[in-house]
Amino acid sequence: MILHLALFTWRDEVTDADVSELTTRLTAMAAGIPALRRYDCGANLRLRPSAADYAVAAVVDDADGLAAYLDSEAHRAVYDELLGRMIAERSAAQLEFDAAGRASGAEE
Repeated sequence: MILHLALFTWRDEVTDADVSELTTRLTAMAAGIPALRRYDCGANLRLRPSAADYAVAAVVDDADGLAAYLDSEAHRAVYDELLGRMIAERSAAQLEFDAAGRASGAEE
């Protein structure tokens, strides 16, 4: 399985209403993408120092599932209609893990 993480830092003009709408749209989008096994998104809690304002965590079975999610029309629509204008900076990473939740290569 693959965990896809995306962190976003917003442009100065992004409002709380924009973030709320984004969360609603992303949650609805995720519900319609069969490749997603789990999907969580929301504002950074800021429990530790970080430049990120928002995070997305998506779990898929494999690289094909990740492509199905990221290249979907629904994902593109959220990006084109809302997310794209909000982003000042973005970073992403993917981690592989097994069904027991262990990272690939972790000792048993």
